[in-house]
Amino acid sequence: MDDLIESSGVRNKYTSTGRHSGYQVDLYHSGLDEHKHLSAVEHSALLGKVHNQTISWQAKWEKELHKQEQQSKEENARERTEKAQAKIKQVENILKHTLSIDDAIDWETLKHKDEFCLNPKSNAYVDYIIFDKKNGFPKEVTLKMQKAMPKQENFFTKIGFFQKVLGQEEKIRAKQQEEFDKAIAVRKVENEEIRKDNIEREAELEAKQNQWEKEKVEFEKAQNEHNAKVEELEGQYQKKDVAAIIEYCEMVLNNSEYLDNFPQEFDLQYNDTNGMLLVDYQLPSINEMPTINNVRYVKSRDEIEEKTISQSALAKLYDEAIYQIVLRTLHELFEADTIDAISSINLNGLVTAVNPATGHEETSCIVTVQTTKEAFEAINLEGIVSSQTYKECFKSLKGVGSAKLSTMTAVKPLLELNKSDRRFRDHYEVADSLNDEVNIAAMDWEDFEHLVREIFQKEFTENGGEVRVTQASADGGVDAIAFDPDPLRGGKIVIQAKRYTNVVGVAAVRDLYGTVMNEGATKGILVTTSDYGSDSYNFAKDKPLTLLNGSNLLHLLEKHGHKAKIDIKEAKKVLKEQAA
Repeated sequence: MDDLIESSGVRNKYTSTGRHSGYQVDLYHSGLDEHKHLSAVEHSALLGKVHNQTISWQAKWEKELHKQEQQSKEENARERTEKAQAKIKQVENILKHTLSIDDAIDWETLKHKDEFCLNPKSNAYVDYIIFDKKNGFPKEVTLKMQKAMPKQENFFTKIGFFQKVLGQEEKIRAKQQEEFDKAIAVRKVENEEIRKDNIEREAELEAKQNQWEKEKVEFEKAQNEHNAKVEELEGQYQKKDVAAIIEYCEMVLNNSEYLDNFPQEFDLQYNDTNGMLLVDYQLPSINEMPTINNVRYVKSRDEIEEKTISQSALAKLYDEAIYQIVLRTLHELFEADTIDAISSINLNGLVTAVNPATGHEETSCIVTVQTTKEAFEAINLEGIVSSQTYKECFKSLKGVGSAKLSTMTAVKPLLELNKSDRRFRDHYEVADSLNDEVNIAAMDWEDFEHLVREIFQKEFTENGGEVRVTQASADGGVDAIAFDPDPLRGGKIVIQAKRYTNVVGVAAVRDLYGTVMNEGATKGILVTTSDYGSDSYNFAKDKPLTLLNGSNLLHLLEKHGHKAKIDIKEAKKVLKEQAA
């Protein structure tokens, strides 16, 4: 019982003039959802009221528990049936649900627009500080008034005739003067205490106001910074920045509502060259499907009985759910693409579940589809929903999946980031052997390719990437392949190393671009010890190519703690002597 009652703690109570008038406390019973404010002049009296209220609530709560225990089990079963059937209905309407929603991100809703306002109670502000009801900040304090000084006429009363006759006048006047002086002294002490108390109150008000102002500044600063980031992201998105497009698409998919136990995980990659979005989407397994469709109370056994759908019905529900999720995801991404950055989507539907044949948890791709925006928007999804031809629609998009998705049969993705390549070979480290005297323009060509691999490995490792060297071609221009998970640079990146002593011609840049296209890579990087001509830079412009000259390479080496030199004249002489 006690753990259901929350107390604000006993607080002093003051009148509007600042006079202490007793004690008060706020109580709350979470089970009954009832609040009670109690007050009393004496502290002990208030504790008595708290005790009586606790006893009253205890009796009321016991009645409530008894009432809950007596609730109809049939009614409970009906409620559970309704909830179970609602979950199945939600799965059946996965695609229908999204058709009534505008999936585009409303940038204004991402901004923080709340006004700063503090709740005095939550901050334990003292009672005598007055708060502005509109803005919530302390604006004034109720000060105690100075007490009036005692008046002489109240002490020096008239002396009677007989008192004078008996000669008591002087003694009485002395006594009155003593009492008057004492009252004056007491009042001065009281007023001094009031003055000090008022000073403390004003100081506390000033401190609260200063704290409020400080917290308001911090609140508004954080709010402005957040809103500035939203505006910056919107601006980058409108400019079709790759990272912004990825983040935008993530927000779109995160806004999509499914059953709570459905995984809502995905990996996105965007190729700004061809406008393709690659989506690896984690789908629910069949074990995450709702299976209960009826709950009933069996009186004869006094127990609740759950009835599940048949295995064939479950398999059908699962297959249709997967097709709907795929179509819904495509629809959400294409509909939200207000800047026409996405020309096509490749979606791989992944499922993580225990393989009954091995007993191990495995992740498999069970559906894969690739479609253009134009082709998908030509589909009448309203008609697909009304006819429930989800599988037929998926197949019309050339989607690939097993005949029965519930079997979790894996299929090969139409497009994926492939890290396995038979050309890859073992590598060795070179950078640690460098110093200011090593001329990398005269380095052995095989050492140079491994140096390039090593330095780019350090560059990409910061974001979880990987760089591997391909089989040697013995021409000083050997390829390396980078796999970068970063959404800004991400994907497969072709790296070519040219240990040249002459200007790199445009033919080498054209060859790199052809390699990027053939490899299905997202980017190409050409590294040389020399430099490039203007025709090379012109060709690389507006293409997914990066040209790094000797100065850039030395900068990369220095960035990762290595020093070397490039002396083209010396390198030509050394290489000529080696050739002779």
